Amino acid sequence: MTNPFDLRAWGITVKSVIRNATPARLYEHAILGHDAVIASSGALATRSGDKTGRSPKDKRIVESPETAEDIWWGDVNIRLTERSFIINRQRARDYLNTRPQLFVTDGYAGWDPRYRLKVRVICSSAYHALFMQNMLIRPTEAELASFGDPDYVIYNAGYFPANPYTAQMTSTTSVDLSFEHREFVILGTQYAGEMKKGVFTIMNYLMPKQGVLSMHCSSNEGDGGDVSLFFGLSGTGKTTLSADPNRKLIGDDEHCWSAEGIFNIEGGCYAKVIHLSPQSEPEIFAAIRFGAVLENVVYDDSTHHVNYDDASITENTRVAYPIEFIPRAKLPCIGAHPRNVIFLTCDAFGVLPPVSRLTPESAMYHFISGYTAKVAGTEMGVDEPSATFSACFGAAFLVWHPTKYAQLLADAQADLEQVALSIREGNVRLSGLQGEIDRLHREIAALGAVNLAALQELDHARERKQFLDAQSADLNEAMTTLENAIRKIDAETRELLSSTFTTVNQHFGQMFPELFGGGQAKLIMTGDEILDAGVQVMAQPPGKKNQTIHLLSGGEKALTAIALVFAIFQLNPAPFCLLDEVDAPLDDANTERYTKLVSSMSKSTQFLFISHNKIAMEMAEQLIGVTMQEQGVSRLVAVDMESAVSLSEIA
Repeated sequence: MTNPFDLRAWGITVKSVIRNATPARLYEHAILGHDAVIASSGALATRSGDKTGRSPKDKRIVESPETAEDIWWGDVNIRLTERSFIINRQRARDYLNTRPQLFVTDGYAGWDPRYRLKVRVICSSAYHALFMQNMLIRPTEAELASFGDPDYVIYNAGYFPANPYTAQMTSTTSVDLSFEHREFVILGTQYAGEMKKGVFTIMNYLMPKQGVLSMHCSSNEGDGGDVSLFFGLSGTGKTTLSADPNRKLIGDDEHCWSAEGIFNIEGGCYAKVIHLSPQSEPEIFAAIRFGAVLENVVYDDSTHHVNYDDASITENTRVAYPIEFIPRAKLPCIGAHPRNVIFLTCDAFGVLPPVSRLTPESAMYHFISGYTAKVAGTEMGVDEPSATFSACFGAAFLVWHPTKYAQLLADAQADLEQVALSIREGNVRLSGLQGEIDRLHREIAALGAVNLAALQELDHARERKQFLDAQSADLNEAMTTLENAIRKIDAETRELLSSTFTTVNQHFGQMFPELFGGGQAKLIMTGDEILDAGVQVMAQPPGKKNQTIHLLSGGEKALTAIALVFAIFQLNPAPFCLLDEVDAPLDDANTERYTKLVSSMSKSTQFLFISHNKIAMEMAEQLIGVTMQEQGVSRLVAVDMESAVSLSEIA
């Protein structure tokens, strides 16, 4: 999109705003701004400053009467007053207003249009803009033109610190969310993953309000349509397992499970790349190309070749890329109800067996308890694996109490014994009952009052449809017949026209030198398609090398025309031929040639000609003249030349 883009409604007055720029343009701005370099693979390589992971202890949610009873307050969701949020938001706006240029990324969260959220990201870094362009669902040009106001706005002022003396602040980093203002503010951290997880937190609040289970999991689909979910914390293998080359990737991290099935929240993937190799993870390795964003990797300064084994900056080296960079990605990223649910515990201490098959009751227990391990680097301060209990395998992003999500999972599974039986029989019946009930209520309400004549109207409509279907079939048949006839006529016309043109051209080539006493002439077709082509006459009388008939004299042009007319006439000769003053533009020599030709052709055709030329008259076998001996009285006088000659000889 071109400048300018007006952000005054969000407190931003910067004139130069670049909206949804192409990756190439964002590359240019990132490099000119010294934010990044181009890696040898073509990806944009950048660093996120001091923060190389999320800062969960600096995450805040605004407490308000509308949402206070919904939110699971504690170490995960820390309270923030309205006043502190306004201060931080104004601080972010003030910083952004000092920038000479800003970037805006508009996109969607949620592939199912029924639950889709419009998100706007406002930032000062091209790196952050490209990251979120990869991670959100990218709108088409038409969708972007009609995008309108967003549902949520992210102010990324991560290059500017929070004021630690503001109430409820404990450091220079603050990540604040207000459901009332529908805004998300980032201060004091350049780590791009805060934006991604901020959107997930928003969906974790909004989706359960609609009876939809939001999940911290990856997903893929087999060729038979069987869907698998992989629950786990960041770095436990969700992305790797979902990028199976033998299955279709639905998403690598964040999903929702509705009454209709599952759908991915994101438009891209965010994969760890520490110790990555083309042998271990070929799909992800191949996705690190132009358009992808590499974070906190170490690369050679001269070649920009990335060393994926180097963890000197952080263990949490990452790449963000559009989901379509995976060859077998399923677009749109929507699937049926899951058949397999897998919990990736990343058990670093051997508490659990390597693999366990759970009963439905055990699955619910492990979903609530979420025994797993935090992987080094995914959060600031985590330098080695540590055992933890993360409810629903995503406690850091839950907004409601975990039992809310557990109940949604139970509702989605409905009758667990029946589900187990259905799975064994290959006939899965998983549904979100409350969501389905709500949907049916909405559809019933949309029907309006009962129409008692509906069945009769339906019968009439069916009869009308049958009639129209028959008419449509007749029209289609007629069109097919007509198209076949046109094709046949075209083919026959081409063949006939080609043979006719060849014959006329031969006659023209013979007539011309006979009339001119030498020279040459031919017809040239101008165009490859014979039905649309024109015809050019090339004529060169004896002694002339002209390239066009426009260089001929009037008499020569007339004689050339006579040759062409007689060439066409010979194609299908008639018993009679009428010539009207054809010899008028000819001089005596050309008239004599003309009369000789007519005489030779008169053996098979009787010529009637009108002429005032005595040479032409001498050719005639019978003359008919018009006289006016008396004023106003015309008479025909006919003379048979052969009889006249006989009489003269007798006399």
